[in-house]
Amino acid sequence: MFPVICHIGPFTLYAYGLMLALAVMVASFFTARELARQGMTRTAVYDLAFWVVLWGLLGARLFYVLLNFDYYRAFPLEIFMLQKGGLAWQGSLAAGILAGVVFIRRNRWPLWTILDAAAPFLALGHAIGRIGCFLNGCCYGKPVAWGIYFPVWGQHLHPTQLYMSLGECIVFLILLVLQKRGGQPRGRLFVLYLVLSSAERFVVEFFRADHVVLWGGLSLFQYVCALIMLTAIFLNARLGAKQVPG
Repeated sequence: MFPVICHIGPFTLYAYGLMLALAVMVASFFTARELARQGMTRTAVYDLAFWVVLWGLLGARLFYVLLNFDYYRAFPLEIFMLQKGGLAWQGSLAAGILAGVVFIRRNRWPLWTILDAAAPFLALGHAIGRIGCFLNGCCYGKPVAWGIYFPVWGQHLHPTQLYMSLGECIVFLILLVLQKRGGQPRGRLFVLYLVLSSAERFVVEFFRADHVVLWGGLSLFQYVCALIMLTAIFLNARLGAKQVPG
């Protein structure tokens, strides 16, 4: 759609990179503000965000490259061209969570408290990032007569990027209301984020055209989403058995 925002001398401002940076800043700012209310310093939160974002980006890119290995084997330099898009949410989630858990445990911070504080704003950041996908023209949907015309593909397509952005906005609002209301067992908000975001992605995947359908009419991403949901449901059962609201 509009992959390039503007040119300033030799510098090119890409829509995908701009929205990704905005997503990180917004999610980090509001998570830091929420945790500051609970006694953590903003500096500590921003240190945590740095490592989570760094490893999240690496994980997202690595997963995407592995899924499209034949292409990147032929054009290896494009592995580093993030301005063209090519990040997989599931890879970002796995690597970001792992990095976050290691950093939190190393500093002996309350793990579930931090994850719960971040949950709504992870969804908000995801919603913002998908606008970058829309402007870039990646993560596109199947052809449909009433869809949005994408010049890069020369067709009217399902605006699946906007579907995902809207879905994550809804997830954000649900989690924010629950966060403000309080009374949830520790970890419940983050687990709910995993379930809702995975379910939203699972549904939207039926309208996407950039993934190969595998067994049972589902894509690899849908199987990964199903695995995330099952893991989250298991965690929720464990949390409910061990904790009480308060």
